[in-house]
Amino acid sequence: MKLVPLSDRVVLKQCEAEETTESGIILTSASQEKPQQAEVIAVGPGGVVDGKEVTMQVKEGQKVIFSKYAGTEVKLDGTEYMIVRQNDILAVVE
Repeated sequence: MKLVPLSDRVVLKQCEAEETTESGIILTSASQEKPQQAEVIAVGPGGVVDGKEVTMQVKEGQKVIFSKYAGTEVKLDGTEYMIVRQNDILAVVE
């Protein structure tokens, strides 16, 4: 199955959570924060949203940082994805 986002939506796959700190301390799964960095899997066509023309500024394959409480989590074929609006993406990681 394939997710095809509509309008100004973007499908993201979150990066793996850090299991150790920079100093080498191993974190339990309960203390690990969900990462806010993800890879863009699919991009909607854009179009008119709330009366304004929206052009998509991200592309498939880019790494991005998104808002902490943004989007909807979806599980498809055993893989977890996030569906967010383009304006919930804060930055592109280069």
